[in-house]
Amino acid sequence: MDSLTQIALGIATAELVAGKQLGNKTFLYGALLGTIPDLDIVVGKFLNPIDGIAIHRGLSHSLLFFVVLSPILGWAIAALEQTKINFKSATLLSFWCLVTHVILDLFTSWGTQLFWPLPHRIALKTIFVIDPLYTLPLLISLILVWKNKAHWVRKKLIIRGLTLSTSYLLLTCILKLMALRQFENSLKTEKIEYQELIVKPTAFNCILWNANIATSNGYYLADYSFFDTQTITFTFYEKDKKLEQKLANSKDFHQLKTISEGWFVVTQKSDTLYFNDLRFGLLNENPENPQFAFSYQMLPDENENYKAIETPKAKRDGVLLVKKIAARIQGN
Repeated sequence: MDSLTQIALGIATAELVAGKQLGNKTFLYGALLGTIPDLDIVVGKFLNPIDGIAIHRGLSHSLLFFVVLSPILGWAIAALEQTKINFKSATLLSFWCLVTHVILDLFTSWGTQLFWPLPHRIALKTIFVIDPLYTLPLLISLILVWKNKAHWVRKKLIIRGLTLSTSYLLLTCILKLMALRQFENSLKTEKIEYQELIVKPTAFNCILWNANIATSNGYYLADYSFFDTQTITFTFYEKDKKLEQKLANSKDFHQLKTISEGWFVVTQKSDTLYFNDLRFGLLNENPENPQFAFSYQMLPDENENYKAIETPKAKRDGVLLVKKIAARIQGN
């Protein structure tokens, strides 16, 4: 999830675990602890861009990392606060702030490598990385907590905020199952045989859902709004094995294949090859020149060793995407 949400969740968790001992200092420690797992983004800035993407939500989002790091952070917090909190309580504070960060990330489309060093990522794909309906109850409860000194009142407010946000998170799971059923029924009606189907929410909402459908020859993309009055339309993107073969010796290509979990197509415009990650949809749906949200130019060096460079996105692309989503949510 976005940094603001993770900070809010970190503070809420810190208040619930150690509010009685630390008072308003839970805002400081919760914000710091809730941010630590995402520091892998900073580390990634010093790496090859593709390596930086590959490590995101890997080691830093694993149970192993938390088990090792929590006692160290607990010792530091206990040393700083001395008589206010002991080592055991500070270690539990650190552990739960780190773990709740990752639990929330599990519900996003990117997911986390929770059991690192095992390679599999867990992604429930029920909530977009920014969703105000999840974040606002936490923020409101934290504002009220800051204004109150009575521990029992603060705890009650935090529990209320966490209950509302968690209830919304569970609601997104139910909505995903409902959207999944719609896609499955439409695929059956269209007599489309497929190997795998993934469903995920679009940006900033839980009303409009995307589907990726894998077949032996390529992929279908589709979307569905709960306000739709029209049937679901599936757009097909063919796998081009010949273009993929050109990239067979590229390290970046194989890393991107792993990152995309196999959901990709390679396309060519003029003389340039593009690696397109299908999981995050399209910025536009121009049938002659579709632009994917995550696309990489594959540029050869003198040895024909292709390097990946993310295709730049203009601000207007984001504006057009938001307008498109807003229109589709209404069923247009």
